[in-house]
Amino acid sequence: MNEFFEDVWRGLSASPKYLQSKYFYDEAGDAIFKEIMDCPEYYLTNCELDVFTNQSDQLVNAILKHLTEFDIIELGPGDCTKSVFLLEALVNRNVDFTYYPIDISTNIISQLNEKLPLQVPGLKIHGLNGDYLGMLDELKEISTRNKVVLFLGSSIGNRPLEETDEFYKVLVSHLLPGDLVLTGFDLKKDAATILAAYNDKEGITRRFNLNLLQRINDTLDADFDLKQFEHKPEYSEQTGACRSYLASRKPQRVRIGEVGWIHFMEGEQIFMEISQKYTVQQTDDIAQATGFAVVHHFYDSKEWFLDALWQCR
Repeated sequence: MNEFFEDVWRGLSASPKYLQSKYFYDEAGDAIFKEIMDCPEYYLTNCELDVFTNQSDQLVNAILKHLTEFDIIELGPGDCTKSVFLLEALVNRNVDFTYYPIDISTNIISQLNEKLPLQVPGLKIHGLNGDYLGMLDELKEISTRNKVVLFLGSSIGNRPLEETDEFYKVLVSHLLPGDLVLTGFDLKKDAATILAAYNDKEGITRRFNLNLLQRINDTLDADFDLKQFEHKPEYSEQTGACRSYLASRKPQRVRIGEVGWIHFMEGEQIFMEISQKYTVQQTDDIAQATGFAVVHHFYDSKEWFLDALWQCR
């Protein structure tokens, strides 16, 4: 049995039930997430786009202050809506670098390999399909140059706070002293603004979550009735954690292939994803605790979002 089945069965058999957010991103999920990024309530994209469109030269200057020849590695690049501005600025200044996007989605990597060199003439690109840390290991066999790692979109927020330090400790073990990491952090703000971003009026986020159930139906021969699950986001101002759930509208059971049944009580929830929000001090503390030095803070014009540049010590 494949890893997808094992992860799905393990999560839905657990108490409380959960699914892993990395499986949102099949071809349909990629397309729906692009819709999310374009919807007016989802402020994160526009905030980080503000940083990259208005401060790309400052980003380049900050990088070149520490490194002159390097690889750019982007973890989970999506369609490069934001990072393309940095790539263009580097190419325009004749910086010697190769761009290595890493994504679990084969669809994303194939599109970037095909389209990005046309969008950014002169760009050297080598897409890598797979798990972030596994591909960083593979990259060591391809290039020995210093690295600038991009982890944008507040993707780090898809881990609970207690796992964040562990992620960066593992990441730093794959890097060299002097390497740089640029991470996007969504900062704490008004609760209504945050909740609206994960429960938009058009129901795009709802479709995004339900698409994972559809993927399970299509891939694992399951029989989820998507109409019988309700999208429910919750936000804690105290912890900064925004969590998304799918709740069963009635008592029901769902067949997963020929393996067995998953039973749901009315109102029983599947935990789908966390989107952690931070204070600036929290991000500095994470850097200090995991082997990095803070180099620079880049904020959007509203100061709702932070792109933090760190250097490996």
